[in-house]
Amino acid sequence: MKDFPDIGMLRGNYAPVLAEMDAPELVVTGEMPEELAGTLYRNGPNPMFPPLGAKHHWFLGEGMVHGIHVEEGRVSYRNRWVHTEQYEAQRKAGRRLVGTAFGEPPAEGAEDIKQNVANTNIVWHGDKLLALDEGSSPVAMNPDTLETEGSWTFEGKYKGAMTAHPKIDPETGEMLFFAYMADGPGSKNVAYNVVDAGGRVTRSEIFEAPYCTMMHDFITTDEHVIFPLFPATIDAERIMAGGPVIAWDPDTPSMIGIMRRDAPMSEIRWFEGDPCYVYHPMNAYTVKENGHTKVIADVMKYSRVPLFPDADGKKAPPDLAGEQGLLVRWTFDLDGNSNGYSEEVLTELRGEFPRLDERRTGLSYRHGFYASMARPDDENASYDTLVHLDLETGQKASWDAGKGNTILEPVFVPRHEGAEEGDGFIVTSVYRGETNLSDFAVFDAQDVSAGPLALAHLPVRIPHGFHGNWRGM
Repeated sequence: MKDFPDIGMLRGNYAPVLAEMDAPELVVTGEMPEELAGTLYRNGPNPMFPPLGAKHHWFLGEGMVHGIHVEEGRVSYRNRWVHTEQYEAQRKAGRRLVGTAFGEPPAEGAEDIKQNVANTNIVWHGDKLLALDEGSSPVAMNPDTLETEGSWTFEGKYKGAMTAHPKIDPETGEMLFFAYMADGPGSKNVAYNVVDAGGRVTRSEIFEAPYCTMMHDFITTDEHVIFPLFPATIDAERIMAGGPVIAWDPDTPSMIGIMRRDAPMSEIRWFEGDPCYVYHPMNAYTVKENGHTKVIADVMKYSRVPLFPDADGKKAPPDLAGEQGLLVRWTFDLDGNSNGYSEEVLTELRGEFPRLDERRTGLSYRHGFYASMARPDDENASYDTLVHLDLETGQKASWDAGKGNTILEPVFVPRHEGAEEGDGFIVTSVYRGETNLSDFAVFDAQDVSAGPLALAHLPVRIPHGFHGNWRGM
């Protein structure tokens, strides 16, 4: 295999890890909490072969899942690529067949390979561990060995794509999900599905959105579902003319569709706002105030879509190239006469990868967690700070991993089943630039500024990736 090119999205901790491994006993410093028992699964792009051409986009590397298991104070680790059809074809050929730049055609003779990177998230639901991207069917994996079991179509009931960000209702156990471009590239149609706690599809419908966009995530409450469209448009005519596949188009407004979860798709109400972009919400909930039903949504908002060019192909302005998200609260009055919505800034400390105690998903909540950058102007700056925000008091606590280090998405784990909201641990991975290795880090969720309670030292890096989730024992 030839070397990977020396480009930014393949350098440092963006570089792939080219070995699958098992480490049954990690060295631990500090005291691993006795209450912590389960596995943190993380997923992210890990290209198995160098790019076909001169360009490579971080989003398009094949998925690799990392599993960190904790039990009785002992910690083990293993990683595996997700063995999709794309992975298997390339492994057999011993070279890259599917491009890693948006709009790049596959290698000659590889046009019929089913493309699926399965690199964005990994969730446990209905006794299935599912590796997800947002353009393909989920891929089931063995939760213990991380061996791939194959594409999962919910016993043949839904064979389309699935978002990498399904929402699991903490009260019913239902999983809600969507897929954009439900009828092919450039399609405005969106699929919406509900799966019960046992993994059975109970609702599967399609609706037409106002326009086609990279709809990365969505939001749910216990009563409503929210479909957010932002002007990171996918325009077939632009693509055919040689323009970018996904592009920032500020002449298009943000459109937020809201409907009751028990209503037909025809009752989606669309609210219109200024152009912006949101990769990830923190949470949303429904409230009743003075006879009005309102939806409150807390989201990490950008002034434009990061990592993608303008519709004319120009890159983002230099002062926005490294922009972090701003945590804002949007309020939608479902009984009001306006199709606009209000916005309130919740904190000026910017960041990304917002999470919460997910026992409060879709419900009113108090505690939020996310990653921030203490050194955004550094070369190759990345998220290096863990933040806890108390939404009731407005108080913030943070922990800085130090210059040259990176903290990945924080995941909350309750101290025990009946613990109060926010009483538990934050688990994450910290990349150490000096050693080029990663640590599994455990924090007291209510005292993150005190630093990690324990660190388990991995024999490998966990590359910059996207999302993960905890499965308790």
